[in-house]
Amino acid sequence: MNGVINIYKERGYTSQDVVAKLRGILKQKKIGHTGTLDPDAEGVLPICVGNATKLFDILTDRTKEYETVLLLGKTTDTQDVSGKILSENDSYKSLSDEIVKETINSFIPGYDQIPPMYSALKVNGKKLYELAREGKEVVRQPRRVDIDKIDITDISLPRITMKLSVSKGTYIRTICEDIGNKLGCGGCMESLLRTRAGSFSLDTALKLSEVEKIRDDGQLDDIIKKVDELFDYPSLHMREENDKIVHNGNIFLAKDTIENTVIDGNALVYDSTGIFVGIYTYVKSERKYKPFKMFL
Repeated sequence: MNGVINIYKERGYTSQDVVAKLRGILKQKKIGHTGTLDPDAEGVLPICVGNATKLFDILTDRTKEYETVLLLGKTTDTQDVSGKILSENDSYKSLSDEIVKETINSFIPGYDQIPPMYSALKVNGKKLYELAREGKEVVRQPRRVDIDKIDITDISLPRITMKLSVSKGTYIRTICEDIGNKLGCGGCMESLLRTRAGSFSLDTALKLSEVEKIRDDGQLDDIIKKVDELFDYPSLHMREENDKIVHNGNIFLAKDTIENTVIDGNALVYDSTGIFVGIYTYVKSERKYKPFKMFL
């Protein structure tokens, strides 16, 4: 079984919990997720199965969309409401909607974000949240994050409801705290729902219980998106006598394909029987197609 399943991660599960449970449901060991969601967060969590695990680096690079509720007037050690309260401040009561909107919009198109201590980032081989639980704090270097948009859907202070579209590695918890700090009252994240990760959206996401039922009904193939369906690249098909070239993951020429054409960029390559082999990239300087990701 190879491909990606769009899972709806429910509140209370870690992303690794979902992976472990799905291993049991599918009876397959080679499984992994494409971007951590906090235990209290919900929503889209694409899971790679089989040879689709080779897509981790590509899928984690894609834009993600969220709905979140920012709670002003409170900061915590985890930057969300589940953490230990560090400070409380009711000065948000004097804030106007205009000031709130102006401050939030100042974070577009991005800023240098300091990753939170309660995160899975590693320092000297140890995850930050492990250090945080030991009561240790280390210096984290700020990282540039891109924020394509922030739609403020409701302001009912101390709560602000927002929809965000952000780049990989962006912590919504941290955005919430940083907005609160810029407003002078502090803030933390009250809830988080991931509505999209790349091409995977909330409307097609399945809970683990739903996947289990689909398995029992013998319809798993209907919910697994095949690797070649994830990319909008042109297709190339090998001539039968040249199948062995790509079966071995070797370089080939345009004339080795049925199309006999040059594609500027990546191409989905199939053998003469229509089996998907992998993604190749045309190198102009060498006039050759070279393997980028192989999936045979």
